Amino acid sequence: MIPPSALPVRFSLLRWYGIVLKEFIQLRRDRLTFGMIIGIPIVQLLLFGFAINVDPRNLPTAVIDLNQSEFSRSFIAGMEKTRYFSIDRNIAGEAQADAALAAGKVQFVVSIPPDFSRKLMRGERPALLIQADATDPASTSNALAAITQLSHNVLQKDLRGALSKLNGGAAPFEVRVHRLYNEEGITQYNIVPGLMGVILTMTMVLMTSLAMTRERERGTMENLLATPTLPLEIMTGKITPYIMIGLIQATLTIAAARFVFHVPFVGSVLQLYVVIMIFIGANLTLGITFSSLARNQLQAMQMTFFFFLPSILLSGFAFPFRGMPHWAQSLGEALPLTHFVRLARGILLKGNGWIELWPNIWPLMAFIAVVMAMGLMLFHKTLD
Repeated sequence: MIPPSALPVRFSLLRWYGIVLKEFIQLRRDRLTFGMIIGIPIVQLLLFGFAINVDPRNLPTAVIDLNQSEFSRSFIAGMEKTRYFSIDRNIAGEAQADAALAAGKVQFVVSIPPDFSRKLMRGERPALLIQADATDPASTSNALAAITQLSHNVLQKDLRGALSKLNGGAAPFEVRVHRLYNEEGITQYNIVPGLMGVILTMTMVLMTSLAMTRERERGTMENLLATPTLPLEIMTGKITPYIMIGLIQATLTIAAARFVFHVPFVGSVLQLYVVIMIFIGANLTLGITFSSLARNQLQAMQMTFFFFLPSILLSGFAFPFRGMPHWAQSLGEALPLTHFVRLARGILLKGNGWIELWPNIWPLMAFIAVVMAMGLMLFHKTLD
């Protein structure tokens, strides 16, 4: 240690320049950190600038037109012109429409009764039924406002001659909106189930990504390698304790959702915990893979946050998923959190069964298989 009397008294630009140069050299050698410095601002600009849209358009809409009149066709055409609705006419009946709503394949179902035109011409103000999947109120609010306005003017060109008396006053027909699964549009019903996935993503990936790098930095990895253990045994052995931690976190979140935020629990507890276990597995395998890539704990944390940011923005947790451009939706489909948000909302709010859940379960299982294979290959290289 240099005694205080031997330390330089004056500030030296030359010494200062040497320290600055040394830091730049270290940054250049640490390619991962340098990539994060450049990559994170670019990702944020792309996501916030192009992918985030709080006013989604072209929402999938099923139409059951039992009237097949010029009035019903004019109404459907008016819906398409608002650009909020993408009409699907292949729905056969109410049962198929209800199944499509439960599975999240459509956002709205419009039902036009068979006596719509007859009641309209009599001035009886017939009613149209619009069922909306309101698990995400932000996705439906603007579209429903547009369709309410539509009822006042969409039939003006059809109501002429003897029917012109129906113009100019109240709307000639009534639009009845049923907000399914979240009738009052309570934000907590939408946010809290997704928040469980956000918490698990953050903690599971971060803790496991630090696990292997911590062993490496402390020098205890050599002790593990000296034992007759396989790479798969080391990986799964390190993952198992964090599964218990994840289950505790999920249980606390479920309890808070039910008793603090009063989120409905329509589905099965067993189904929810099976889905949680699969989701925890997806995050833990990713964390172990990150730890095999990282040289130190700082790099492991950097990779975790680089993954966490798109997960928040592209999963449909914070912003409507269908409001994003197709390229952003494709990226979102590759993220485990996207599928877990749909699964959690589907079980808690809709009471979905295995048939409705499976389209979002198999991508999580495929993610685990692919990432686990990558992690094992990287771990073998780390051992070499």
